[in-house]
Amino acid sequence: MLAGDLYMADDPQLTAAHVQAMRLLARFNRSAADATAERRRLLRELLGTVGDGSLIRPPLYCDYGVQTHLGARTFVNFGLVALDVARITIGDDVQIGPGVQLLTPTHPIDAELRRAKWEAAKPITIGNNVWLGGGVIVCPGVSIGDDTVVGAGAVVVKDLPARVVAVGNPARIIRRL
Repeated sequence: MLAGDLYMADDPQLTAAHVQAMRLLARFNRSAADATAERRRLLRELLGTVGDGSLIRPPLYCDYGVQTHLGARTFVNFGLVALDVARITIGDDVQIGPGVQLLTPTHPIDAELRRAKWEAAKPITIGNNVWLGGGVIVCPGVSIGDDTVVGAGAVVVKDLPARVVAVGNPARIIRRL
């Protein structure tokens, strides 16, 4: 799975890890608005890494949690979907708007393999000081360079270099910073 090879989506070990993540997510997502310490504790238990000074506003949705690594001083607004079948690395000082989707899973083109529930995944890397506007979708295997801004609603299907502004579907660079 982590190496990008095909795996069975309903593997019992993966199912157990997913159920554990769902339990932690349920507690995080229904936590009180002033339960900052409890939210932070739950995130540290759920995610692979949570950097100092980072904040995620519920609701949060992920597959396993442990494959998501969040840098320091990063802000994640409401409704992040982080399908972390492969590693998701989010740098320091990142701003993530509401309703963003970080999608690592891939599915075979072959209908028989899909029907048999085979999947694969590719990691996502978000650099330092990146801003992902509301509703951005980042597809499997994409890296976004430091200081890049991705406009609201963009669909990022290929790597973006550092210090650019990208918008649209598919996302395209409209300006260098």
